[in-house]
Amino acid sequence: MTNQQQTQTYDFGAGPVPAHRHSNGGGWVADTARVDPTAYVGSKALVYGEAKVFDNAKVFDNARVYGEAKVYDNAKVFGQAWVSDNAQVYGEAKVYDKAWVYGQAWVYDKAKVYGQALVFGEALVYDNAKVFGQAWVSDNAQVYGEAQVSDNAQVYGEAQVYDKAKVSGGAKVFGNAQVYGNAWVYGEAWVSDKAKVSGGAKVYDKAKVYGQALVFGEALVCGNAKVFGGAKVSDNAWVFGNAKVYDNAQVYGEAKVFGGAKVSDNAWVFGNAKVYGEAKVFDNAKVFDNARVYGEAKVCGQALVYDKALVCGNARVFGEAKVYDKAWVCGQALVFGQALVFGQALVYGEAKVFGEVSG
Repeated sequence: MTNQQQTQTYDFGAGPVPAHRHSNGGGWVADTARVDPTAYVGSKALVYGEAKVFDNAKVFDNARVYGEAKVYDNAKVFGQAWVSDNAQVYGEAKVYDKAWVYGQAWVYDKAKVYGQALVFGEALVYDNAKVFGQAWVSDNAQVYGEAQVSDNAQVYGEAQVYDKAKVSGGAKVFGNAQVYGNAWVYGEAWVSDKAKVSGGAKVYDKAKVYGQALVFGEALVCGNAKVFGGAKVSDNAWVFGNAKVYDNAQVYGEAKVFGGAKVSDNAWVFGNAKVYGEAKVFDNAKVFDNARVYGEAKVCGQALVYDKALVCGNARVFGEAKVYDKAWVCGQALVFGQALVFGQALVYGEAKVFGEVSG
């Protein structure tokens, strides 16, 4: 700092420029910047470039506001936080610790950005939302309501996280995806495209939900599972392991799909049913109640498997066949046409059934 002919200068990092100490707090303000007399700039804080701090805003500690950034209303920027470029922080918002808000991002209302979080691009963080840890919110993403984005999570593209939803760990929410309600996306999970995760649902580990898929209720999608296309997973259903639910398939109730199982097309798995191993349920088939489909079995066509029935091995149930009660279809058996297998019937080996079997 020098004083020549009553002109003060200060080096904000790119060489000395005309500057002055702000009357309210004593911080350095470049002459090119604007700070209202009502605004507070602490003695270690810096405001420079063409930045504006006005109303009752406060910039203090080692914080910096620069570029063409604006901080106003009752907003606070403190700690070692930076607000730069064309970013705006206003309302009752707080940006602190080592957080950085830049680009054309806005942080407002009672939102908080802290830790080492970054909010940039044209992102919006508002209401009572919190972005912290080393999280990123960028592009045209929005985080609002009482949502939280933390740890190393990233929300970007046109994505929205709102209500009381949480995105944490190394999770990513992007594209036009939405996470809301009390939903939680964490671990290394991805939610993308136009997918929606809501209610009390959880998506975690390395699971992926994408396309136009919906995960809601108290559903869990985890492991390396994938839910995509127009699929729906809801209620208390679980999809985990390496399982895939896709197309317009639905998994709901207390159902579980896991292992390397696949549920696709317009198939439904619901009730307390379980589909696992390398089993496949597809076309318009339905597996429900306490039924089990596992091994490398296939249930397809318009087939129904329900009650406490089991279909396993390499068995196939298709057409308009029904397997129910405590019936068991296994081995290489085929049940098809309008066949009915019920009671405690056992169909196995290389048997073929296209009529009625009971036991």
